[in-house]
Amino acid sequence: MAQLNTPPQLELWLLRHGMTSWARDGRHTGRTDLPLLPEGEAQARDLAPGLASQRFAAVLVSPLQRAQRTAELAGLAEGAQICPDLQEWDYGRYEGITTAEIRAQVPDWSVWSHGCPDGESCPQVEARCQRVIALAESLASPQTPAVALVAHGHILRSLAGTWLGLGAAGGALFNLNTATLSVLGHERERRTVVRWNAQVTTPP
Repeated sequence: MAQLNTPPQLELWLLRHGMTSWARDGRHTGRTDLPLLPEGEAQARDLAPGLASQRFAAVLVSPLQRAQRTAELAGLAEGAQICPDLQEWDYGRYEGITTAEIRAQVPDWSVWSHGCPDGESCPQVEARCQRVIALAESLASPQTPAVALVAHGHILRSLAGTWLGLGAAGGALFNLNTATLSVLGHERERRTVVRWNAQVTTPP
């Protein structure tokens, strides 16, 4: 069980990158450095108006280009820091293929329960998520409590599960579409989900 003792003011603003060709086709896209589709670039631009008035103590971005380009188009590139721990899951031998293709060989396979051969398991991903949370805590302040994290579907879902004390596998409970905003925060001292999987074109 995670230690849920972050300062009550801390907020994590999670932004999943815009659409790529493999995301469109349901292919597991871990470390393959795909660009955004034109549709994905338009999605990322649509995030900008809703984020323009929000102050962030820091913006942490995955090193992969689809996340960096999303941050740029959403108006978050200035001062953004590359955070290697925000890279997507390492899918190992399952990189670039679909869940249906995997289940033809491993019935009932799930990234949350089975992990990825020659890639990562839930405990390994959870350790990364804990480091991201600790880094965000160190960067936030009572005056500017929000930290933006621009990354990928499975790692952000894993981070939500870790935030809530469910472990990375708790990410199985959260759908997350491309170019959406989610916010993790607190009710008093308890960590909560403030909003999830929201399309944002106006200020929250």
